[in-house]
Amino acid sequence: MALIHCHFFSESLGMSTAMTVILPQHTQNQVGMTGVARKDRHPTLWLLHGGSDDDTIWTRRTSIERYVSELGLAVVMPQVQLSFYTDMAYGGRYGTFLTEELPRVARSFFPLSDAREDNFVAGLSMGGYGAFRWALSKPDQFAAAAGLSTANFSTAAFREKLEGAPFLRHVFGDESAENTDNDLYHLIRRCDEGAAPKPKFYQCCGTGDFLYEENKELRDAFAASGLDFTYDEEEGVHDWAYWDKTIQDVLQWIPLERG
Repeated sequence: MALIHCHFFSESLGMSTAMTVILPQHTQNQVGMTGVARKDRHPTLWLLHGGSDDDTIWTRRTSIERYVSELGLAVVMPQVQLSFYTDMAYGGRYGTFLTEELPRVARSFFPLSDAREDNFVAGLSMGGYGAFRWALSKPDQFAAAAGLSTANFSTAAFREKLEGAPFLRHVFGDESAENTDNDLYHLIRRCDEGAAPKPKFYQCCGTGDFLYEENKELRDAFAASGLDFTYDEEEGVHDWAYWDKTIQDVLQWIPLERG
């Protein structure tokens, strides 16, 4: 595998930003790891960080590079600050950056496939919200989307837990997000009612996670829809031991063509 720390200018944000990228490499003599690269343009997992982290965190806290080495899967991990992957009310246009600019720029730098069946998105906590928001609002871009311990802003309980946190106002402003593109429940209904194609969705959360109740609400909204949805829960809390394990479950679940 090739591990690349890429710094570039974003027109959407009006400033320089970064992404960490893992690219497949065919190898035979690496000790303890086999590398596979099966296509000229690689299938891609867009992997999103949580609220306290950055684009390097998945490579620092998990063995994601080792996990994808035998899959021939590229991984793109963007930096979005504490934006909830939205066009912030008082801040950067991170939603536009993520869904429109990032794929275009990343594919211009690296040999990444733009075919829907080759693209998947996943994230943890704030990144779970971002992954679902992206895939639900642009279902034609992805074959599958996964949220781990999703920070579901759409629930009143989540907003109450973080009441007074300045970033919430910076991100979402003073108006209700209900029935907007920042409301996952609204996006689930819209995606469910829309035309095919639609991604598969996967959600998981630890039963000891402080966001467990909010994740159950989101689970129920997905389950009430006609979307292809899988839910898993087990013992676990909001930490990297849980996410290091469950990202492996996600990699097994995504509908990736396997050699």
